[in-house]
Amino acid sequence: MMRTIFTLLLVCFSLLAIGQNQSLANEYYRSGEYEKAAIIYKKIYDKQPHQTGYFTNYIECLLALQDYKKAEEAVEKEIKIKPDQMQFYVILGNIKERQYLPEEADKVYQQAINNIPANRGSIQRLASAFQRLTKYDMAIEVYQKGSKILKDEGIFSSYLASLYSKKGDKPKMVEHYIKAVNKNPRNIEYYKTSLQKSLVNDEELEMLRKQLYANIQNDPENIVYPELLQWVYIEKEEYGKALRQARSLDRKFNEGGMRVKNIGDIAYYAGDFETAIKAYNYVTKDESLNNDLFIVSKKALLKAKRKRITDSYNYSLSDLDSIDVEYQRFIDEFGINRQTETVVKEYADFLAIYKNDLNGAIKNLNELVKMSTITKSVKANSKIALGDYYLMSGEIWEATLLYSQVEKKYKEEYLGETARFKNAMLSYYAGNFEWAQEKFDILKTSTSKLISNDAIDMSIFIMDNMGLDTTDVPLKMFSESELLTVQNKFDEAFEKLDSINELFPEHSLADDIIYQKALLHNKLKNTDKAIELFTLVYETYPEEIRADNALFNVAEIYEFQLKDLEKAKPLYEKLFLEFSNSTFAIEARKRYRILRGDDIQ
Repeated sequence: MMRTIFTLLLVCFSLLAIGQNQSLANEYYRSGEYEKAAIIYKKIYDKQPHQTGYFTNYIECLLALQDYKKAEEAVEKEIKIKPDQMQFYVILGNIKERQYLPEEADKVYQQAINNIPANRGSIQRLASAFQRLTKYDMAIEVYQKGSKILKDEGIFSSYLASLYSKKGDKPKMVEHYIKAVNKNPRNIEYYKTSLQKSLVNDEELEMLRKQLYANIQNDPENIVYPELLQWVYIEKEEYGKALRQARSLDRKFNEGGMRVKNIGDIAYYAGDFETAIKAYNYVTKDESLNNDLFIVSKKALLKAKRKRITDSYNYSLSDLDSIDVEYQRFIDEFGINRQTETVVKEYADFLAIYKNDLNGAIKNLNELVKMSTITKSVKANSKIALGDYYLMSGEIWEATLLYSQVEKKYKEEYLGETARFKNAMLSYYAGNFEWAQEKFDILKTSTSKLISNDAIDMSIFIMDNMGLDTTDVPLKMFSESELLTVQNKFDEAFEKLDSINELFPEHSLADDIIYQKALLHNKLKNTDKAIELFTLVYETYPEEIRADNALFNVAEIYEFQLKDLEKAKPLYEKLFLEFSNSTFAIEARKRYRILRGDDIQ
């Protein structure tokens, strides 16, 4: 036993010494003291002759010293000792090249290639040795010959794909990545990542698509090719074609719909709601499917149908009515429970925001929060939304009661901070500005950047406009106009804003009044008027706190509502260049880069 322990200690000390010597040799090499480095590398290699990396380092030192004779002698000695280690021939060939003897070097290289042993490890080591010298054609020749010797066409496909990629030969790279996937289908996600990095435009993706079609025709039963083809269509953002592949695979291999559901999700988040709806419809047609997948897909289908309408900014009342009916059918079929809780919440939001049916929204949310089985976060979010809708209905007391319940239960959490901010806004609407400002000041340190930024804006706004005159009446009138806006009483809100201008001309709220009117016009879909007023704010009042908000709003209108990306792009650029301290600057820079076509991860 003691002898074993003693032996282990000797081994440990030996390894420690080698590690220290290696570090010292590396340091000598980096500092150009090649002679000292060579001595140490040689000693380490003599003790560990299986670690050929130390020998390679030793030879590199000799080459740096231009001691070619000694280097050749050392390599030839190793070749005699280890004739099957073909990488030593590559080292010898490199020595010949360093002496400007290209013909002799090529002869040695070819000798290595001609004598490849039928051993996978030896083949890889030889090809790697050529690759280190950037001799990609020779490395390719090694792998191709090695494949024939081992009688396995796809064994080195991934290495060949990588080499062709380094050479810039995309067709050959693609060919071998396809072979690699076929050889190792379990690694398909890894190869997708490799292809994603290498194929940088639609033309190159189309090249992959054509090669995959050819392979499908030759081997129609192989699942690998259509699966890769599905991925190609996703990369090209041709989600409809990706869906066709997914449905075909699902039917052929009886997969149960999950693949199709995933395509639906990808299309949904890309904004292709038509394809998403087709995918979810496919899954929900078969009620014998896994119950969870069926209900999840039903919920996703509802959301996609709603987004298809509401995201267009050009919907009619009949469009909204059709979605209303869909929601009612879903809730009638599946009831209100833990599985359907998010749909009920979405339905209430839909009723309040798009149909202006506050009573319906309140009724649905009250039923939801009474349920003891729903998740805590859904209940808390539902209470906050219920508070919002009571506020819109003019029932301030009910709103503050609900906000306070959430604030108390989730004191240090995001939900609690959201409720606290909404309570502070209630104080602001009521004209209790000092009390509201105290709450906003506390929320400046919120863990949520969005809440923190909004709290800072509100605190500064109150401070700038409270008590500038002998009265705070203008600010009270302005806060009342904001409450009227929240309550969708737009005509009254406009009247209130106009009355401030009439009673208090040239007041410091002038830019805020224009900004608020712009928000109102945007809500009413008076897009041109909204753009005009937002533009007036940031051009006329560039030093005021509403300027960056107004600029960001105009950029978003052009990008998302009008789909005029060329007009949105310079506005985002202007924001992050001229308003670099704005809370919108980072997001504006990101949006600008996306519109410019940069690859944003």
